[in-house]
Amino acid sequence: METYLDNSATTKAFDEVASLVSKVMTQDYGNPSSMHHKGVVAEDYVKKAKAQIAATLKADAREILFTSGGTESDNMAIIGTARAMHRRGKHIITTKIEHPAVLNTCAYLEKEGFEVTYLGVDKNGSISLEELEKAIRPDTILVSIMLVNNEIGTIEPIAEAGELIKRINKDTVFHVDAVQGYGKVRINPKKMGIDLMSVSGHKIHGPKGIGFLYIRNGVRIVPINYGGGQQGGLRSGTENVPGIAGIGLAGEMVYKDFDNEINKLYDLRNYFISEICNKLEDVTVNGVTDNDEKSAPHIISLSIKGVRAEVLLHALEEKEIYVSSGSACATNNPHLSETLKAIGTDTSLLDSTIRISMSLFTTKEQIDYTIEQLCRIVPMLRKYSRR
Repeated sequence: METYLDNSATTKAFDEVASLVSKVMTQDYGNPSSMHHKGVVAEDYVKKAKAQIAATLKADAREILFTSGGTESDNMAIIGTARAMHRRGKHIITTKIEHPAVLNTCAYLEKEGFEVTYLGVDKNGSISLEELEKAIRPDTILVSIMLVNNEIGTIEPIAEAGELIKRINKDTVFHVDAVQGYGKVRINPKKMGIDLMSVSGHKIHGPKGIGFLYIRNGVRIVPINYGGGQQGGLRSGTENVPGIAGIGLAGEMVYKDFDNEINKLYDLRNYFISEICNKLEDVTVNGVTDNDEKSAPHIISLSIKGVRAEVLLHALEEKEIYVSSGSACATNNPHLSETLKAIGTDTSLLDSTIRISMSLFTTKEQIDYTIEQLCRIVPMLRKYSRR
């Protein structure tokens, strides 16, 4: 039974999205900057997608800027804000458990003379609002905190952080990486105090190579690339109309029957955790396990004592079960997970942790099959590892 449980890396596109993308590529393939009919049709797709996404956020369609994905959105938000506000200050706050798209961008800015404060997290991966409050200064121009951690699924207290930031320094820009949160959590940027927010299409059953950056009206960032002036001059280049149409439809679809679908995911997640902990010894679930409001419904981080993650990953692959040994964006890097280190994971388990991530297509039969195979494979691998 093929069981794909690496949905935090990428998701299967909705059939409707794939059909729409194909239609735009083969029939309505005009350039939205062209003034003839084909161009107008293409421009209409862009306008519709903006409206579809804005509706999911209770936002203004003018606040949606299309990008190539989460990484570009993060770069644009952070570098664009830093360059726009460097005369007011050069202090940035982020966390130790951010995605490399944020951490490496902050590291780049440090080389450019900016100062970055990295907030720690507790054993569940949650930031301390008290630590954030102490870190904010008059020269703090940007705070960047992820909504959902991509490795352990912890939901950060974004609304509380947003209120805190604006109360202490109303000029500080608040950026949220919502790549793993959009489509899994209800998000209202204005109510949550979010100024900038990054999202990627292929995490929500949309196409790869497309994303968006929410930019609250009134927030100023400067471009990080230049050209023909498309999208108000903030991101020049011919728009990826097939991708834009696809992410617009995907965003609409993931929020269409949101409560029912998310509750199903929480049921599967809680069922898996309960069953695997009862049936398999020396298993640790990382992150929050007893509060659905503080953990995303689709991510399970599992540390299995005595088994290397890479070995287990390939053993499961032979059974057509596909999981991850960490963030897909860092898979080829030799260093161990900074997130697991930050939450205090025992050093013996850092190389023994897999990530299981579900989607709207995941079934209970697939979860049962995965539990069954883990209970067969893990004891066998442990025997070999002791030799």
